[in-house]
Amino acid sequence: MRSEIAEQPAALRATLDALLPQVEEVRRLGARTRQLLFIARGTSDNAAVYGRYLIEAHAGRLCALAAPSIATTYRRRLDLDGVLAVAVSQSGRTEEIVETLDWAKECGARTVAITNGGPESPLALSADLALCTVAGEEKAVPATKTYTTQLAAMAVLALGLDADVNAADLDRVPDAVEKLIENPGDLDALVDGLADKPGVVVSGRGLAFSTALELALKLKEACYLHAMGLSYADLLHGPIAVVDEDTPAILVAAQDGPTLPGTIALAERVTGAGAASFGVGGGSRLAAASTASLHGPDLPEWVAPLGLIVPGQLLTEALARRLGIDPDAPRGLNKVTQTD
Repeated sequence: MRSEIAEQPAALRATLDALLPQVEEVRRLGARTRQLLFIARGTSDNAAVYGRYLIEAHAGRLCALAAPSIATTYRRRLDLDGVLAVAVSQSGRTEEIVETLDWAKECGARTVAITNGGPESPLALSADLALCTVAGEEKAVPATKTYTTQLAAMAVLALGLDADVNAADLDRVPDAVEKLIENPGDLDALVDGLADKPGVVVSGRGLAFSTALELALKLKEACYLHAMGLSYADLLHGPIAVVDEDTPAILVAAQDGPTLPGTIALAERVTGAGAASFGVGGGSRLAAASTASLHGPDLPEWVAPLGLIVPGQLLTEALARRLGIDPDAPRGLNKVTQTD
């Protein structure tokens, strides 16, 4: 896992080099559609959450996350005319995701595949357009480089859908990730703060919500923590009651954007109540409001999630080692999960 985290700058460069020339293909396919439907599971579903917020906030198109059981279990046909269905799978071989994409096409959708499985994978072959990431083989069960390259593919998808963003910001991403790997911040303090805790709440909002979900998933699967990933708006609607001396909060945010003030206010509320609040990103203001913190990327909000997860990946790997767990092969998990 640690070596694959280190491979992310190169994987991101290779993926962006491969996918940016496909922006016009995305534009042509997307011109025939009005809405997006994301089809994914697990880590890929978290990448889809980023895609949803990015495209709704910056391309003005309504997005939704699919419930694959509607296709595979209930076998209900829907009217998907005018929909761009985007299926996301690291391997491109998860049967449920392939079947759901085929169902979407039969229901009238245009289809896109995002996969690291290559153009000959079943998912890529099923789609009208395949955005194949170039992360190389990933051996550790917890996804790292396949996740961040999926986010890069989502950014390219957004460009093809005419998002109001600066495409040149993507050029900065690999270097920003490299800096975070070299200097993630006060990693030891966060490991110390979580090593004897049974659970943790991980929270962000807007474009950072995907990072909160993904970091919570990593802490569950590789460290066996009871980690809840929540929007801070949902957290304030009741679950904040679980935050106490034994259940700290990890709060994630980009260095700018409209959700940063609320994240800072939440950190102050948590620490004011006597619980630990660990910041990830959010610049100096979130760091000052937190018990300890990890750095975030020097990137604008729309691409910040491509780097924001990296300190969390390093935290997960280091905490698992502290707990005596092999993060490369968590119990009960396989690299490719098949569901019906």
